[in-house]
Amino acid sequence: MIDRTEPKLISGNANIPLAKAIARRMSLHRGMSVGLVDARVERFNDQEVFVEVYENVRGEDMFIIQSTSNPANDNLMELLIIADALKRSSASRITAVIPYFGYARQDRRTKARTPISAKLVANMIAQSGIERILTLDLHAAQIQGFFDIPVDNLYAAPVFSLDVLHHFKGRLQDVTVVSPDVGGVARARELAKRIGCALAIVDKRREKPGEIAEMTVIGDVRGKSCIIVDDICDTAGTLCKAAEVLVEAGATEVHSYITHGVLSGPAVERITNSVMKSLVITDSIAPTEAVKSAHNIRIVPTAPMFAQGILNTWKGTSVSSLFDTETLTPIYEGLYGEV
Repeated sequence: MIDRTEPKLISGNANIPLAKAIARRMSLHRGMSVGLVDARVERFNDQEVFVEVYENVRGEDMFIIQSTSNPANDNLMELLIIADALKRSSASRITAVIPYFGYARQDRRTKARTPISAKLVANMIAQSGIERILTLDLHAAQIQGFFDIPVDNLYAAPVFSLDVLHHFKGRLQDVTVVSPDVGGVARARELAKRIGCALAIVDKRREKPGEIAEMTVIGDVRGKSCIIVDDICDTAGTLCKAAEVLVEAGATEVHSYITHGVLSGPAVERITNSVMKSLVITDSIAPTEAVKSAHNIRIVPTAPMFAQGILNTWKGTSVSSLFDTETLTPIYEGLYGEV
């Protein structure tokens, strides 16, 4: 075991409920109280971010919990400035726990004279003094290579498989996992493999950006309970349209499992009025009141997984063990019991 002091957590304003939940979960693991480091992260009148850490962090192993979700630029600056404050306060090591990594969709040049913003953000994070990243379901796995520091990318699939096994117990033979586009087939195949179900694909064609001209179902979904799997749901237009296409193709019901519920603009209204029976998201992004009150949106906690990931990072043990459903089963036993 690496000779380090107890891990210390600090949070920005992006998702304080998740940060507190991770601290509570770590308290259970450690058998001692683990809290968030006392600090203030606030704005001056001109909206400049200011950070002041009230506790001594010299020589400490620090973990900053901060998603770079909406408002993405504010939350990103909070992350960078917290890291700078810790570095200048002589923290031993700084790890950024980023449940949702914003700018991940800008991972390549789609047209001439466009940026690769994900790489720019990776450079900024590495230069701020952060020494490693712990994140969840990067939009593209190759983004790990944008960083010149170690990146541990956790997956929602093991948790989602526990949720599916729990809620569809006794009728898995009627379940088909669906990828909403060709690009997400690997993610959908992974969940289908974990729960032992068939796989189908919704092929979409666009006439122009933001407008879907046609959707076609590849695979037989007649009489099946379909589970759409994806990493990000933003405005939910494509997701709701895919659900309609599946029902038209003969699916008896449609559910969706999405890691990051961005849910901007008309998303919640669309989902509420859609043919989807349920949308399951994680709490990687702090849910709005509209999301919490939606009758067909359910939130799965990530705190147990992140708490264990932080402890494994601190102890210098395997983080990849959290890729296995078997490892997460006892961690999530209080939520799902035996599946």
